[in-house]
Amino acid sequence: MPTNSFAERVRAGERTIGYWVVMDSPVSTERIARSGYDYVAIDAQHGLMDYSGWLRNLTAIDAAGTGAAGMVRVTANEPAAIGQALDAGATGIIVPLIDTAEDAQRLVRAAKYPPVGARSYGPMRSGLRIGPTPAVADAETLVLAMIETAQGLENVDSIAATPGIDGLYVGPSDLAIGLGGSAPGDPAVQDAFDAALAAVLDAARRHDKVAAIHTPGGAVAAERLAQGFTVVTVASDLVHLEQTAKAHLDAARA
Repeated sequence: MPTNSFAERVRAGERTIGYWVVMDSPVSTERIARSGYDYVAIDAQHGLMDYSGWLRNLTAIDAAGTGAAGMVRVTANEPAAIGQALDAGATGIIVPLIDTAEDAQRLVRAAKYPPVGARSYGPMRSGLRIGPTPAVADAETLVLAMIETAQGLENVDSIAATPGIDGLYVGPSDLAIGLGGSAPGDPAVQDAFDAALAAVLDAARRHDKVAAIHTPGGAVAAERLAQGFTVVTVASDLVHLEQTAKAHLDAARA
């Protein structure tokens, strides 16, 4: 079994900070991976890339040579998407819209090799760095279930209790909308949103699972770490590119 894998460190509660990539730009992804983040997450669900893009950007993360882990938020909770991301070399998967314990069980079945799950063996690129045996590959890859709906929040305890799920990953935008907000960050649902985060943290602690969350920037990431989350993602390359370009334009015009 692995002795110091990224997955083991995360499961042990080590604080990890990642960055979110939506652009199919391997050179910029490599530069981000070189900047000191513990992991870089590729967004296959809403990102601007297909499977070839996942592969290119995972390769770029490894090419950075810093030890940053490459993760993928897959398109859906279904075996083909999950298997492709893992075969491409993802050291962790973030799976959207896990609403019930049954959803979580399907996720584990797709992500883990027999006898734990039913993942098909074909480790293509992942076999270069993860494994070599199915049991070791399972140990070296993280499985995070996204809590981002009212139903997922209602069932968070049974989702967290599912064997094979390593952690709960809060999708704050969808969760705020799911709680009745008109848009992400709607102050009208702030109290309900804060209570939801507390419920996720409580479920993660009770079942010895990782508590992870998406954030828009470093300041919010620091707040979430102080709150008790141990895995935080800063988002994202496209948004920050636009914000920085605009800030420079404003400074020049001033």
